[in-house]
Amino acid sequence: MISTKTHGIIDYLMGVLLILLPFILDFPGGAATWLPIVLGAGTIVYSLITDYELGVAHILSMKIHLGIDLVAGILLIAAPWLFGFDGEVFWPFVILGAFEVVASLMTEKRAHTAEPAPR
Repeated sequence: MISTKTHGIIDYLMGVLLILLPFILDFPGGAATWLPIVLGAGTIVYSLITDYELGVAHILSMKIHLGIDLVAGILLIAAPWLFGFDGEVFWPFVILGAFEVVASLMTEKRAHTAEPAPR
């Protein structure tokens, strides 16, 4: 199992990577560019409010966070075909999406040292 603290590190790194990747790999524009940027920014935002060691606000439960990660990973995998840019770029989406899916399924569901979420 992946600890929630390790998952938090992965979250922030993944968020930054998703934001920078379209520029590093010179994606073709359109959805191929804006989708990873939006998902990366979203990952950073919901990580900041997650109830785990690297969260700031401790509002979002770890279970919901992992559910969002799972959906985002599936979206990344499917995006090249959903948005029609599979002829230009797809491997970075499939690889990062699969990584997100696996990480979401292999991470502990509760943080050990985070403050409990307010009710």
